[in-house]
Amino acid sequence: MTADDIIRLLQLQPHPVEGGFFRETYRSFATLPASALPEHRADRSVSTAIYYLLKPGHVSELHVLPGDEVFHFYLGSPVKMLQLWPDGNGKEVILGSNIATGEAPQLVVPGGVWQGTHLIAESGFALLGCTVAPGFDYADYRGASRAELTAKWPAFAEQIKKLTPRG
Repeated sequence: MTADDIIRLLQLQPHPVEGGFFRETYRSFATLPASALPEHRADRSVSTAIYYLLKPGHVSELHVLPGDEVFHFYLGSPVKMLQLWPDGNGKEVILGSNIATGEAPQLVVPGGVWQGTHLIAESGFALLGCTVAPGFDYADYRGASRAELTAKWPAFAEQIKKLTPRG
């Protein structure tokens, strides 16, 4: 299967803000009140889930959400995720199927941690899933400029450049 086959079969669409292709597959009917979610400032679904696909030339641009994200690796080539923590630290992790070499089939990005992802190889694709709790809402999505991120995390300047293609 090719990336375009998966895009067609799973009815994925271009992601409107972060890059790649996605489709929401779940949004809970239950909601949490804004009073229980001060960092969200509004009612939110308890949880949401998406399919997310990256292919060559696409990245998941660096962004931050106030809630936790759980990533799931389904198939394809491994991806590298940069995580930038509020305390100024950062790390790179690999999502993939080869757990014997340290690739993770699932990982959590806590709320408040910046994250962005790219394919490791120059070919292939990666099909991922992402579950967010409280549920995703575009009002919660925050991006930043390359300059702003590099100023806070200078040790990751090269990775930040790759994950901020619009500057």
